[in-house]
Amino acid sequence: MSSLSVSKWPGIIKTYGDFFSVSKKTPVVTLQEGNTPLIEAPRLADWLGAEVELYLKYDGANPTGSFKDRGMTMAVSKAREAGSEAVICASTGNTSASAAAFAAHAGIRAVVLIPEGKIALGKLAQAMIHGAEVVQIDGNFDEALTIVRRLADEQPITLVNSINPFRIEGQMSAAFEVCDQLGGRPPTYHLLPVGNAGNITAYWRGYKAYREAGRIDRLPVMMGFQAAGSAPIVLGHPVAKPETVATAIRIGNPASWKFAEAARDESGGRIDMVTDEEILAAQGKIASLEGVFCEPASAASVAGLKRAIAAGWVESETTIVCTLTGHGLKDPDTAIANAPKPSKAPATMAGVCKVLGL
Repeated sequence: MSSLSVSKWPGIIKTYGDFFSVSKKTPVVTLQEGNTPLIEAPRLADWLGAEVELYLKYDGANPTGSFKDRGMTMAVSKAREAGSEAVICASTGNTSASAAAFAAHAGIRAVVLIPEGKIALGKLAQAMIHGAEVVQIDGNFDEALTIVRRLADEQPITLVNSINPFRIEGQMSAAFEVCDQLGGRPPTYHLLPVGNAGNITAYWRGYKAYREAGRIDRLPVMMGFQAAGSAPIVLGHPVAKPETVATAIRIGNPASWKFAEAARDESGGRIDMVTDEEILAAQGKIASLEGVFCEPASAASVAGLKRAIAAGWVESETTIVCTLTGHGLKDPDTAIANAPKPSKAPATMAGVCKVLGL
């Protein structure tokens, strides 16, 4: 019998609570989120043509399969502390899945508004199976967000989108983990997908908080990448009808727009855009070269790195982290549509050998 002991990870609030607005009175609602892998990716770096130390922060390994769990544990815990019996959000998918799961665990009501026909089925399935009241609107995410903000102002229900400050607090934990996993140092560059822009905002705040606490002695350069059909920050104006295969970042008027620009400017970084073709190519290479399956929006960070390397925006022999925000099973239809199709062979040894060239 093995004597190996595996300690229980307590979730981000109990691990990093000194950096959050919590106290002993806060009823912690956790699904043991966080502690996600930081995977070294040398074969992907070779494909990118970069002489760098490349890591993938794989937040698809969170309980509901996306980084949203980091903020949701804080948002729902603080909602319970305030006595709230219901939470509400607008979502392109991942927020709804996370809100529904944490609300279920807390034993409170969850209401989610989603754009009809604009949500990957893997995410919709999660919200529904967790018992959320799902309302599909005949409009886009930005219109859904406008509605839920008004409802939260007028009704006794807590808004848990990333404009909830506790969401951003919880998401800072990913920056803490990256530094801890790198042995007490930040990366030179950190690249992320940008949709509603809460994650790049949270990472930057997290890095600054860790430096202020003396945990690290410098800050990384932050780079964010939007999808070309949904790139309001890059274009400098809202996009009325955003379109991209990367549904998680199909947002035309980001709630954290100004904070994302601050992260870019303060760090000396960039916010740029990548095409759907670049995103899908990166998704395939991340999976085939490193064995990591992420949803399309996640791959915007790696597609962005490829563009950054070609443009000379990153230096060689540096440490780079790309955040992968969600698991590939969130959107299996897109993956199947763009992956190589299975070969066909007769049900014989000779037939299979022929197809395999053996």
